[in-house]
Amino acid sequence: MIQEKSENKDKKKKKWWNYITKFWLLYFLSLGLVVLFFYGIVTGFFGKMPTFRQLENPQTSQASEVISSDGQLLGTYFIENRSNVTYRQISPYLINALIATEDVRFEDHSGIDPRALLRVAYGLLTGKHKGGGSTITQQLAKNLFPRGKLNKLQLVVRKFQEWVTAVKLERYYSKEEIIAMYLNTVFFGHNAYGIKSAARTFFDKSPDSLNLQEAALLAGVVNMPTHYSPILHPKAAMKRRNLVLAQMAKYGYISEAVRDSVSKLPLGVEHYGLLNHNTGEARYFREYLRKILTKHKPQRKNYWNIHQYHNDSIEWETDPLYGWCNKNTKADGSHFNIYTDGLKIYTTIDTRMQHYAEDAVREYLSQTLQPEFYAHWKGHPHAPFVFPGASEQEIERQIHKIMIQAMKRSFRYHEMKRAGIPEDSIERVFHKPVPMKVFSWKGIIDTVMTPMDSIRYYKFFLNAGLMSMEPQTGYVRAYVGGIDYRFFKYDHVTQAKRQVGSTFKPFLYTLAMQEGEYSPCYKVPNISYSVPLPNGKFWTPHNADSRRIGEEVTLKWALANSNNWISAWLISRFSPQAVIQMARKMGVTSPIPPVPAIALGTPDLSLYEMVGAMNTFPDKGVYIKPVFVTKIEDKNGNILYQAAPKKTEAMSEITAYKMIKLLEGVVESGTGIRLRYRYGFNNPVAGKTGTTQNQSDGWFMGIVPRLTTGVWVGAEDRSVHFRTIKLGQGANMALPIWAIYMRKIYNDPSLGISPKDDFAKPLKDIDIEFDCAKYDKKHKALNPNATQQSDHF
Repeated sequence: MIQEKSENKDKKKKKWWNYITKFWLLYFLSLGLVVLFFYGIVTGFFGKMPTFRQLENPQTSQASEVISSDGQLLGTYFIENRSNVTYRQISPYLINALIATEDVRFEDHSGIDPRALLRVAYGLLTGKHKGGGSTITQQLAKNLFPRGKLNKLQLVVRKFQEWVTAVKLERYYSKEEIIAMYLNTVFFGHNAYGIKSAARTFFDKSPDSLNLQEAALLAGVVNMPTHYSPILHPKAAMKRRNLVLAQMAKYGYISEAVRDSVSKLPLGVEHYGLLNHNTGEARYFREYLRKILTKHKPQRKNYWNIHQYHNDSIEWETDPLYGWCNKNTKADGSHFNIYTDGLKIYTTIDTRMQHYAEDAVREYLSQTLQPEFYAHWKGHPHAPFVFPGASEQEIERQIHKIMIQAMKRSFRYHEMKRAGIPEDSIERVFHKPVPMKVFSWKGIIDTVMTPMDSIRYYKFFLNAGLMSMEPQTGYVRAYVGGIDYRFFKYDHVTQAKRQVGSTFKPFLYTLAMQEGEYSPCYKVPNISYSVPLPNGKFWTPHNADSRRIGEEVTLKWALANSNNWISAWLISRFSPQAVIQMARKMGVTSPIPPVPAIALGTPDLSLYEMVGAMNTFPDKGVYIKPVFVTKIEDKNGNILYQAAPKKTEAMSEITAYKMIKLLEGVVESGTGIRLRYRYGFNNPVAGKTGTTQNQSDGWFMGIVPRLTTGVWVGAEDRSVHFRTIKLGQGANMALPIWAIYMRKIYNDPSLGISPKDDFAKPLKDIDIEFDCAKYDKKHKALNPNATQQSDHF
């Protein structure tokens, strides 16, 4: 009996040891498998893991920022609209809200929160879900190294990979760096990637200026950006924001009293604005800059215009900014990408002056000129097209041709053509009414009309361009390419080339002023002149008015009043080739035909060329190529490009000063005199109006000592214009925009541009008399029998 008990006891002991042995074997086997599993994860056996270099320099797509000279963000170029900020640039409210909601033990764990994992496990076993187990660091790992498409087994493995990555991130980065990286990578919905874009999109603020309720809203949005969107689902967003506030109160970040009071506040997203390429500041300028930076090396096969190919080839070789992205490479040998590399592009645009320029265009066109244009054409057949001398049948044919050309330039047409839709079917679609949004000066209109009717509707609009630059630096301070980039993409500063009219005459007069024989007070008989042509015929221009016919008039008076006969006389003294050569010295690169008619302004030039050329006069005869960008930095602040202004001496300082005095005469007594009597400009202003054939284009070039500004106004088609010179001249179409713009400039003392400024005289003493009345008295006193002489005494 005793022996049996002993044997049973030994069996039980042996059995117990067997259990113990199996348990520890299973434990160590499981532990070994876990270690082996994690070893496989670390070594990449189960899939590629981020390298040390990738963890040290995580790659995320960052938007490139376009920054104004006064430090304001003009806009971004992006695929994902993300720009990084540092921890110190984030509101403390947002940091606390995020930790309270997403990872309350963030400061204590090393990437993985065991308590949170146990809570998740308990929830899975009991069916009582009490929140997720991912830490902020784990979420950062997921954001930095996206999962892609995975099956369930791969997803489990990837989850463990993120654990390992989170632990590594905690080793390489501080807690502050991790939370900043997380907020930079998270998606907030509405095209806002990262906290900087989110703060700008929802509240038009920087991340460091977010208040408590705004921070709580954004902290809640990250969990489910669409479901908790304050724009799409405001009730869900309000509930989620208040939950975040409750969490902040629970963990002592705010008091219960603050929670209760803030929970009653509205969402505060009245400043919401979706950020895209159609919104933001200086939209035409940003598009021009994008095109220039991303240009490819010109290839002859891509050009139908040999002159344009020649010009672009020169720009590629001589301008470092032209095609900059495709000329420069990163450390890995790839070219820079403005959409993903997070560049900072510092521009010369001043946001205050840009606003004044845009406001001036909007104010004059919407309140005065466009209403005048509508009233001018009311009740007229074929409005707003003009075809002088054409028959009814020819007018209809020309209008149809214009409409078809416009149709074929439209995005809708190109999309249908690309889809292989036949031409006749496309035309039928263009005559079928569809819902659309159209531009109006009173706001966007939701309407239903045929695409063809919308084309005719837009033909009535007058457009405008304005460019303003500093004479001394060449910095372009304002750039307005049109009236609304969302609806009118064509840029009237650098892209459009229109007939310049009398604004071209200063090139001709510059030739006369640089010759010792001529001065502003030199007199010429005001009679008709004929210039012989190579074919044996003669070119004989007509004048717009009959003032002072047969009298002797000064060159100053002739330019001030845009006298065509005196321009014909001057070009007969020089030559078209000489005028073209002078224009080239002053930065004009567009084709100019070597014919006498250029004296009246027949060439098609861009506003960019004209402003750059006229800027030569206040810059003492030195042409400086307009500067748009001062420097480019990479995302780490390293300077990649530094501007070096390109200067060329086009004329002597004395010649430039003579031209300034001539152009002042335009404002004192010529076509620009309304600046004095209507707008009250009594300060030094040099200027030139321009009106082209049939009043299709109105120009004004205005120069003050510290600013050169050009304005163009006209319709998309040259056949659309005022029918009278009174309404269609540059003095009525373009000059008022310049006046409104400059009035705003002068009223802003922060810009440092004063009406008291005067044009600097040449360093070398000159004995030229610019007051022609005084000149005549001196001339008669010294030479009582002379009929004409120079201005030197």
